[in-house]
Amino acid sequence: MKKFTGLVFALVAVFALSGCGGSNNNGNDNDLTTLFLVDGDGYSYGGIPYICDSMAHWSQTARNGEFSFYPGEDCEFDFSGLYGNYENDPYVDDIVYIVDYTDDGKGHIPYDCASFGAGSTYNDGSFDYDEDDECLFYF
Repeated sequence: MKKFTGLVFALVAVFALSGCGGSNNNGNDNDLTTLFLVDGDGYSYGGIPYICDSMAHWSQTARNGEFSFYPGEDCEFDFSGLYGNYENDPYVDDIVYIVDYTDDGKGHIPYDCASFGAGSTYNDGSFDYDEDDECLFYF
């Protein structure tokens, strides 16, 4: 009887712990958040590679700059080919904004970029990065 009770306890423990780890969404797609990457004129940055904690593979922002994540996730973006905010040339200086569907900038999102370290998005949703930079955002 002790072996049977121990076996039942072990099975219950396995099933209880199997819900730990992995995705932060707990299977609830209603928590999925969608934001957009756009430039200063509102044009979208489609095709930017990114990956979030719940994703198994890298994806790309949609043609309209859309990307999705679950609150509490970290998402890494690869800005290879974008010129960065340090060229001091308003004609080639790519400024990226993170906005919602109403085009409101999402300020105060903390992030780290490989080239210079930590920061947070400005009130308008813009942020600093360098050419060919990879940045990890803490949503």
